[in-house]
Amino acid sequence: MVTTPEPEQSDVHEPAVRDVDGGPPVLNVVSGGGNGVVQAGVVNGDVYLRTPPRPLSPVVPRQLPAAPAVFAGRVAELTALDRALTAADPHGGVKATPGENATGSAASPSVMISTIGGSGGIGKSWLALAWAHRNLDRFPDGQLFVDLRGFSPRGEPVGSGTAVRWFLDGLGVSPHRIPTDLAARAALYRSLVAGRRMLIVLDNAATADQVVPLLPGSPTCTVLVTSRHVLSALIDRHGARHLTLGTLTHAEARALVTALSGADRFDAEPDAVSEMVDLCGGYPLALSITARNAATRPAVPLAEVAAELHESGLEVLDHETDPTASLPTVLSWSLRYLTGEQRSLFALLGLAPGPDISLPAVAALGALPRAAARKALTALENASLVNRRSASRYAMHDLVRALAADTARATLPAHVREAALVRVVDFYSHTSHAASRLLDPHRRLVHPRPPAPGVRPQLLADVAAAMGWLEAEHAVLLATQRIAATLGQHHAVWHLAWNLAAYHSRRGHLRDELSSWSAAVDAAHHLPDPTARSCAHRFLGRACARLNLHEQATGHLDRSLALATSQDDPAERAHTNRGLALAWARRGSDRRALDHARRARDLFRSLGQPVQEALALNAMGWHGAQLGEFDTARDHCHAALALNRHRHLEGEADALDSLGFIAHRTGDHRTALDYYHRALTLFRTVGHATQTADTLDRLGHPHTALGQHEQARRLWLEALELYREQGRDIDAERVQRQLDDLADTGTNPVGP
Repeated sequence: MVTTPEPEQSDVHEPAVRDVDGGPPVLNVVSGGGNGVVQAGVVNGDVYLRTPPRPLSPVVPRQLPAAPAVFAGRVAELTALDRALTAADPHGGVKATPGENATGSAASPSVMISTIGGSGGIGKSWLALAWAHRNLDRFPDGQLFVDLRGFSPRGEPVGSGTAVRWFLDGLGVSPHRIPTDLAARAALYRSLVAGRRMLIVLDNAATADQVVPLLPGSPTCTVLVTSRHVLSALIDRHGARHLTLGTLTHAEARALVTALSGADRFDAEPDAVSEMVDLCGGYPLALSITARNAATRPAVPLAEVAAELHESGLEVLDHETDPTASLPTVLSWSLRYLTGEQRSLFALLGLAPGPDISLPAVAALGALPRAAARKALTALENASLVNRRSASRYAMHDLVRALAADTARATLPAHVREAALVRVVDFYSHTSHAASRLLDPHRRLVHPRPPAPGVRPQLLADVAAAMGWLEAEHAVLLATQRIAATLGQHHAVWHLAWNLAAYHSRRGHLRDELSSWSAAVDAAHHLPDPTARSCAHRFLGRACARLNLHEQATGHLDRSLALATSQDDPAERAHTNRGLALAWARRGSDRRALDHARRARDLFRSLGQPVQEALALNAMGWHGAQLGEFDTARDHCHAALALNRHRHLEGEADALDSLGFIAHRTGDHRTALDYYHRALTLFRTVGHATQTADTLDRLGHPHTALGQHEQARRLWLEALELYREQGRDIDAERVQRQLDDLADTGTNPVGP
């Protein structure tokens, strides 16, 4: 009798004894659990006894690192990961046999793969481990984990072959059984995890190619991948569910900082904590470093920690000896996979004005064709260095932007940086010029200087496109004006103020108008054209008048008039007289306002400018009505309406509004309603929020005179909201009093 050894990990149970001559078996021996059962008969020849394999318990790896000691927020993201797992396995936690899912039916053909993407230090691994530890019961057959080192200080990323070998080691495979070929290793790995409920965490991946050999083939397994890159191939070919990780909310960030450093100290300085959280912008690694800086210096007040962070930014978040504890270093690892062009564009984006940027502006900034700019932006977006917002706008987190700016200063010569900024200033100057011409084609035509080579202004089809562009770019345009001043581009500073004037007037951005023309006044004194100085003082005076800064208003307007007179510029004198009419009316002197409006009317008439003459005529009618001279005022406003009709919608609306006021003050309330409603329709058509608010305010008064208090209340509530949005506090307070009087006494408030 010859006994054969047990084959390694065999599940095959063969008949133990056969007739060696090929006859029928006459002796069966089944051995198991240490006992044999023998059935004997006639034996011819030798007897071979094979002992069946003793069942081996599979190795259950538990490779997950420890769960985060402190975890805050990410409720929505944890829920999204839970939903993804539940969708793939609605009976999660129920052990399935190989080839079956939890219901006993044929298993789903796909593996549940979730990818967590985001920039360095945003908390991808933190979230993955927190979620994994919260769901350990759903993976009873073990968890495999590998740091693929796609972005780390340790050199090259871990190769797929090495990672698979580590997994095979974790699964208990003897070293001599591990194939040398990657495909064979991956096949053995997939065989060993097939049918097992396991979690495979692939942390810090660089590319999809690095990940694919590590994917199991069994739908009973779940894969969680983290990467700074969007792993498009996993999404396209393997159905991965992508979760983009953003910053923490203010409340989540505050909870994290408090948990890391202890509540007592932070409760004592709540304002300082809020400032620290705001300066970190909800960035988890920045918050952790800031909390550590505070915790390791208990004698330093938190207000001082916040001030240091405010003044030094990324420098405070650096670490000299530990790169993983340095936010600038961690973020810089994302630059490894960028081309030279992409890296240069990333650096320039750190210098660009405003909170975000559009594709055409990026093309100007980088002196690139738009197709090349789009391709580079897509690469930066896939690397989690920029975020795309709606309407193809791109933005960076403030801390990533700081890294980009530091990169620009360290890697790009000064003349390259300045040339890029000049291009982007020219892009915004010329595109805003086109927008301004569409909004107010009757304004004096003032051309900016020719754009720098490589600048292609954005094309705007109509008024709606112009308003939409100005709305989207408003904050950027204000920032561009500041950059232009820093560069000494005085003509651009002036032109940007000029180009924004019509938009600011329509939208009621009074304080922005004030700041933009303050900058333009300074710039104008560096320009050779005296008209630029007169115009700048005029617009600044008008902005001051609208904000009830009376002394400053008349001071700038008087300066403008003196400059226009000395240069014998009748058009500028006419415009300045209109501005003085507004300023004196705001000061309560309608008689002086009427005189200035009349001078403006005469000058515009002599210059053959009917639209501007109509605006001056309407001003005469308005100020005359304020003085009670209703018949003459009505004539002026009708003349203005006739000149403006089919020429200037905004001027036509102004005249209708004035006629509504005159009708209301003379007791013809129903006619007043008609005029006001027609004016309101036109103001809304051109998007003039400032005048819309004023007309809504005035429209409420004839309604109250007719006893229509509910209609008046609705109109005044809308006007109140607009006044508050526009920062017009005095007007808002007056409308609030009107609403209070309407509610308390039912009386008719006296209108403006």
